[in-house]
Amino acid sequence: MSVVLENGRRQFDYWATVYKRTWKGSLVSSFLLPLLYLAAMGIGLGSFVDDNGTGALGGISYLQFIAPGLLAATALQIAVGESTYPVMGGIKWQKFYFSMIATPLRPADVMYGQLAFVAFRVLTTCTVFLVVIALFDGLATPWGLFGLPVALLVGMAASAPVCAVATRLENDSGFAMIFRFGVVPAFLFSGAFFPVSQLPNWIEWLAYLSPLWHGVELSRDLSLGTVDPLAALGNLAYLAAWFVVGTWFAVRGLTRRLIS
Repeated sequence: MSVVLENGRRQFDYWATVYKRTWKGSLVSSFLLPLLYLAAMGIGLGSFVDDNGTGALGGISYLQFIAPGLLAATALQIAVGESTYPVMGGIKWQKFYFSMIATPLRPADVMYGQLAFVAFRVLTTCTVFLVVIALFDGLATPWGLFGLPVALLVGMAASAPVCAVATRLENDSGFAMIFRFGVVPAFLFSGAFFPVSQLPNWIEWLAYLSPLWHGVELSRDLSLGTVDPLAALGNLAYLAAWFVVGTWFAVRGLTRRLIS
């Protein structure tokens, strides 16, 4: 146990130093852009939707409909961003991962530290976002506050498999594919802006495979106070499976790259 704690302390010191030096550069992408998106879609577009009646949304405002989904989507975007170039940088460019394993740290410890830092970034960003959502009356019930741990789980469910992919790429050209064919479609067809039941059957089925859809569904049910315990457990299990399996592959991939 003492070895685990010491390894965790080493990782914490490194990532705390990194964030103290770089946090200002993340203000726009991590905080300002999600808030502007919430204002544009939830308040701007939402006013036109609400003027035409909210019966299709169950009697809630459009802002209250999309806010939980935007929270989960923000978590995914932050997590993917922190799991692509930073991971490749540690292996290929700055190569700080090699410096880490020159200490008693194992490759597994290095990956756990990376994932812990991603969790920190997701949690801090989504906390600010959730406060703003609450101030704008974007939560239909106080249960919506539990969307924060759901957003964290969404972020980790996305981060772990993306880290696994990043450890296997030889250059950063593959990241464009992740964003274009992974993040963007997941964001658009996650149910954040409209029910996926309105999509064609074959696209609707693909939407259910995305971990983001499960996060959006659970966050919205919490906000509306309409949680089905069995469905919620299914959503949580699906997200947890992505995280656990992704972490296993990420540790395996990093170990091969650092010890070969």
